[in-house]
Amino acid sequence: MEPNSLKWVGSSCGLHGPYIFYKAFKFHRDGKARILSLGDFFFVRCKPEEPICIAELQLLWEERTSKQLLSSSKLYFLPEDSPQGRTISHGEHEVIAVSEKVIVRLEDLVKWTVPDFSGWAHCLKAEPLKPSVLRELGTNGRREALHRYRESTLTSGLNFKDVQRERAQLGQEEDGRKVLVLSYPQYCRYRSVLARLREQPSSLLIDHTVLALGGIAALGGSTRILYCRDTFEHPALLQNDSICDEFGE
Repeated sequence: MEPNSLKWVGSSCGLHGPYIFYKAFKFHRDGKARILSLGDFFFVRCKPEEPICIAELQLLWEERTSKQLLSSSKLYFLPEDSPQGRTISHGEHEVIAVSEKVIVRLEDLVKWTVPDFSGWAHCLKAEPLKPSVLRELGTNGRREALHRYRESTLTSGLNFKDVQRERAQLGQEEDGRKVLVLSYPQYCRYRSVLARLREQPSSLLIDHTVLALGGIAALGGSTRILYCRDTFEHPALLQNDSICDEFGE
C-alpha cells in the first residue's frame, strides 16, 4: 500500500460519541486505486501462512480523538479451513462464518486484501448480463433501479450515488462485486430462478420480479456466488496482532 493513500469516499453516514461512520474508502495498492464500500465482499488473507478467506465489510468509522481509521468485517472460510474440517454435510458452494466480527485498522485491512484469487475454485459463477443489455441499462434507467435494489437489500438503504461516481471515475467495475456470500435461503432461491430461466435470455435476470424472487444479476459476469448457514470459533484470530478490539464500536 502506498503511504497516505487511505481516503474516505462519499459523505459520512452517522455519528456516535467519538465515532464518525462512513460508507466507503479508497486505497492504492500495487499502483492501482480501488474502492471498498459497506456490503462489499472481497478476498483476504489474515496472515501470510493462513488460507484465503472472504471478508464482508460491515462498518467503517474514524475515532476522532486518536484519528484511527477503522473497519469491522465478517470473515468466511471454506469448511476445510475451519478447525472441524469439511464433512459430508457441507455443500459444494458453502462457506462458514467466524462467529465474532473482526475490527481492524484500515491500513491493516488493505494489507490483508488478496489481488489474485484465481485459485479460488469453490463457487458458483453468477449469470452474466450481455453487453447489449448493459448498454440498454445505461439508457433506460434500469441500471439505477438495479443499484437501488442492491442498496435496499445489501446495505440497509444507504445512498451510494457518491461512491458510485468515484468508482466510475476510477474506471473500476461499477458493480464491484467479485464474490457474494448469500444466506442459504437466498442461495436456494437463486438456484431456483436459474433453473426457471435456463432457456431464457440473461437479460431477464434484471427484471424486478426475478430480483424479488432472489435472482442475482452480475454486471461484470465474473461474480462468484457462495452461501453460509453456520458459524464457528476461530481461536487463531485471537493471536492476530492486526485485530484491535479496543476500538470496538
